[in-house]
Amino acid sequence: MAQRLQLLLSIIFFLNLIRFSSQQGLSFVYNGFNQDKGYIHLDGVARIHNTDGLLQLTDDTTLQKGHAFFNRPFDFGSDQPLSFSTHFVCALVPKPGAGDGGHGTAFVLSSSMDLTQADPTQYLGLLNMSSNGNQILAVELDTVKTAEFDDMDNNHVGVDENSLHSVVSASASYYSDREGTNKSLTLLSGDPIHVWIDYEGTLLNVTLAPLIIDEKPSKPLLSRNINLTSIFPARKAFVGFSASTGTLVSYQYILGWSFSTSSNSLKSLDVSKLPTVPHPKMIPKKTSPPLIILMVILALIVMAVLGGVCEYRRRKYAEVKEPWEKPYGPLRYSYKSLYKATGGFSKDGRLGKGGFGEVYKGTMPLGGDIAVKRLSHGAEQGMKQFVAEVVTMGSLQHKNLVPLLGYCRRKGELLLVSKYMEGGSVDQYLFQDDKPPLSWSQRLAILRDIASALCYLHTGASQVVLHRDIKASNVMLNGNLQGFLGDFGMARFDDNLSATAAVGTIGYMALELTSTGTSTRTDVYAFGAFMLEVACGRRPFDPEMPVEKRHLVKWVCECWRKGSLVDAMDTRLRGKFPLGVVETVLKLGLLCTCIVPDSRPTMEQVVQFINRHQTLPDFSPDTPGIGVSTPVLTRIHSLAITSTSETSSPSVSSSSANNSMFISHTIIYGDGR
Repeated sequence: MAQRLQLLLSIIFFLNLIRFSSQQGLSFVYNGFNQDKGYIHLDGVARIHNTDGLLQLTDDTTLQKGHAFFNRPFDFGSDQPLSFSTHFVCALVPKPGAGDGGHGTAFVLSSSMDLTQADPTQYLGLLNMSSNGNQILAVELDTVKTAEFDDMDNNHVGVDENSLHSVVSASASYYSDREGTNKSLTLLSGDPIHVWIDYEGTLLNVTLAPLIIDEKPSKPLLSRNINLTSIFPARKAFVGFSASTGTLVSYQYILGWSFSTSSNSLKSLDVSKLPTVPHPKMIPKKTSPPLIILMVILALIVMAVLGGVCEYRRRKYAEVKEPWEKPYGPLRYSYKSLYKATGGFSKDGRLGKGGFGEVYKGTMPLGGDIAVKRLSHGAEQGMKQFVAEVVTMGSLQHKNLVPLLGYCRRKGELLLVSKYMEGGSVDQYLFQDDKPPLSWSQRLAILRDIASALCYLHTGASQVVLHRDIKASNVMLNGNLQGFLGDFGMARFDDNLSATAAVGTIGYMALELTSTGTSTRTDVYAFGAFMLEVACGRRPFDPEMPVEKRHLVKWVCECWRKGSLVDAMDTRLRGKFPLGVVETVLKLGLLCTCIVPDSRPTMEQVVQFINRHQTLPDFSPDTPGIGVSTPVLTRIHSLAITSTSETSSPSVSSSSANNSMFISHTIIYGDGR
């Protein structure tokens, strides 16, 4: 009887020893899976690479799942405290060009290795839509945010108990012991990641870190009390991995894995022996012949469009340059620079329009504000002489001449660049309501400025320069309302002009222009008309006035004859002017507009008279040639008459800002030049 009892006790002891050893003896380590492959059970698309032992759970196939289990179960036993520890290195690699990837990898304890009833996609190959299947405990590394399972984001770690609704989750991160703070970690980066899972008693800890971190962080990412025996009533489970893809795919790898039923006996992974993570390159798709033909056609169209754009830009900025212009290089502007400076010669920047062209305001990057005059030129004859004259004009230096900075030449067009005068022209102050009226002192200062400039052109330059078109619209003002004479010599631009052709604006033109041509005396006549215009605030010839007042010269002389010379003065002055000075200016204007050329003073004398350094000679309203207006209509055969109603004439140009008339070979109403 005693022998039987001893035998029974021995059998019970050995059975407990076997059960205890089965719990304590489950311990393994894989630094790559190229050894002891027989213990790894694979299904789905999971496979082990023969070359380096890399365990691949999924590839770039959609709607697939892969499993890898250690084929010996983990027996919980009943007499010892329940515990296990595992450490693995995984890598989730996105498909090149795909952006996002899915769906994720999970470390799993399962009651069975048969998960064929589980679904891929968001179910991670663990469960299916009905949640039927094996008992599972999983730690998921999820890279897709699934609203069905209340996922927090597309980069989180969660603990699942028989459901994909995580009982606890957190965005992927790790604790940096060196910095003393949590640092974010991207699961779907393609970089290897350490994962430690420790279970002791009922507490489950999950810790992550990048591969470059040698030591396990001191603080876990997740902690949760879990009752394994309630999840697995049979008190045993298989351990392994599960991963899946959906319409989103990624390559999911396990590089190494260590497991033990005791944290103290968990063997360390040798990082140096782990296989490297492959990073697939994007394979270019084979292009079909129709697509190639289409691409070639599109390329030809693009090339044609680009060629057209280049040709358009070349023509847009094209210039005419000839060898004889080389000496004038420093004074030549590129058309492209002028085009950009004026905003493409926009209408908003247009300052005025005349018989010869339009004037635009521009701003050079380094040269400040400029005025650009575009002159039409239909023939090349005389261009060389004209450009030489323009350059000569640019060399003139006087404080009351608008500086001519340079030129640019294109086919059929010449552009003249001068300094921009911010005050505008005198006629704007005389005839436009948006400008304040000039005081008498300002008008007198302007007359003195222009007399000085014209005197310089006649006597101070290296050769005599005739202006040919002195009038209020060609007298510019700066910000301090100082007068500057501009637009000089421009009448010569007309290639068809002869030495005796009439050039100028009606009211400013001496009668002898039609017979003997221009001279310093004709410039004096025009300046006299300008003096009367500034003093009286009226144009030299105004067809809208009554007949007796239509010609300003005649009207001023008539006021003098009646003994009331000041009645001709601008009413906007309201009598605020010195009578003696005013009478001198008006009489000097009549003297300069004398119809007898030899009776007119020179500009040197004009300067002396207007500055009252000399007294005027004795003359009266009845002196021959005084107060005689130049006829508007003449019967000289070389002069044709054109009015604004004759739309067939190409010489007609009109402007609301100036009703005077400009003459070259025809009479036209407009701004003149």
